[in-house]
Amino acid sequence: MTKVSTDAQERENIVKVLERYVDGARSGRGNEMKSAFHEDATIFGYIGDDLFAGPIQKLFDWNDQNGAAKDLKVDIASIDLNGTIATVRLELDNWTGYRFTDLFTLLKIGDDWTIVNKVFHLHA
Repeated sequence: MTKVSTDAQERENIVKVLERYVDGARSGRGNEMKSAFHEDATIFGYIGDDLFAGPIQKLFDWNDQNGAAKDLKVDIASIDLNGTIATVRLELDNWTGYRFTDLFTLLKIGDDWTIVNKVFHLHA
C-alpha cells in the first residue's frame, strides 16, 4: 500500500521546517536553522538601501552575529501548497528589535520539505 499524504499532513510537515528556522532565530545560532534550508538556498532583501543577497549562509552568519532573539513573536500568515511546492509568509516581530516579513519557497524533495529561497522585507 502506498502512503497518501493529505494537505493537512503536508502543512504540518512544512510548519516543522519553519520551527527549525524560528528555533535558530531564537537561539541566535545559524547552525540550528541550517537544517530547514537546502544547501543551495538563497536569500534576498534590503537592509536600508543595501541589497542583502546571496547564498543562505549569509543568513546564518548574520544570525550568529545578531544574537539570540528570545522574545521573537512569529505568525504564520499563510501557507500556499500545491503538490511538491509551497510558499509561506511569516510575520516576525522583535527579532532583537527588528520586524520582518519573510516569504519562503519550499520544495518537497523525496519525503522532506526544504526551504529553497527566502525573500524578506525589513520594516522601518
